[in-house]
Amino acid sequence: MNASRRGLLIVYTGSGKGKTTAALGLALRAAGHALRVAVLQFVKARRSGEHEALARLGDLVSIRTVGTGFVVGRPSPEAQAAASEGLALARQLLADGRTDMLVLDELLSALGAGLIAEADVMALIDARPSHVHLVLTGRDAPAAILQRADLVTEMRCLKHPFDDGLAAQPGIEF
Repeated sequence: MNASRRGLLIVYTGSGKGKTTAALGLALRAAGHALRVAVLQFVKARRSGEHEALARLGDLVSIRTVGTGFVVGRPSPEAQAAASEGLALARQLLADGRTDMLVLDELLSALGAGLIAEADVMALIDARPSHVHLVLTGRDAPAAILQRADLVTEMRCLKHPFDDGLAAQPGIEF
């Protein structure tokens, strides 16, 4: 590790599109510098374009879906168990010393849906080794996480093709 490098806590939040895209852009940039990146996707259940693209980067970037899909209403026990297992995997990835950047995609959405507790997320942040970049995405980031973050970007939707009835587009939404 470069002695001048310090791991950052980065948050992409808000109601607009682009949170995952921004986080995956960081993962790509980190891989370009030979940093080892792990991506865990909470509340997403299907394999998407990013899975296919990142698989081509070999051992530098791994991606894994740890959710059961988006939660509407009361979360199911299966969704809560999947999120808890994802959080446990995140703790393991931070502890094993082989990850330079950990992207927890839609973790904040899992938090907002009641799948995981804010205290558990704060404990994960506290457990992060000083050299590891931790990237959190999702809507409605709590104030405590925003306060701890080194970099926060809020995505705000000004216009979206969904508003005109256009279906999700491969390569854009998934």
